Amino acid sequence: MADSTQSAEAIVSDVHKKIKAAFEAFVYESNNSVDVREIGTIIYSLGCFPTQANLHDLIAEVEEDHTGYIHLDKFLPAMTRVLLEHKFPSIPEDLLLQAFEVLDKENKGYLEPEELTKYMTQEGEVFTQEEMDEMLTALADHEKNLVYYKDLISQLTIDPDM
Repeated sequence: MADSTQSAEAIVSDVHKKIKAAFEAFVYESNNSVDVREIGTIIYSLGCFPTQANLHDLIAEVEEDHTGYIHLDKFLPAMTRVLLEHKFPSIPEDLLLQAFEVLDKENKGYLEPEELTKYMTQEGEVFTQEEMDEMLTALADHEKNLVYYKDLISQLTIDPDM
């Protein structure tokens, strides 16, 4: 029994480390808080893909009295629960690849930023232009200004056994 308790504690400890690392990348003014607008990016970086409604619900749960900021102390337990309960599961690599291939009608192996922006800001749960700019800054090949999606698949997914 002690072994299972230790392994559960180790899993929670690992989850806490991942959440803190993702959160701390966006901490504003060294006060252990982040702008509420960064929460989606933090959650996505942890391999979770909530709907916009789920994201708004989580933000409502953890936001500091409608100040526009979220403190790590409130975010950590809520996000730990999300990860341990697999609430917002990641998308399997093969399904993500198929989605990119549908968009890549000419089978080039890449998408142009403008093309990806058009799809992501006009279809389904749309992204804002600001979110697209952040995404393209992180994902596009800066020399060729292209998004090589096959190289990104592993970055956009996470091991479900985490």
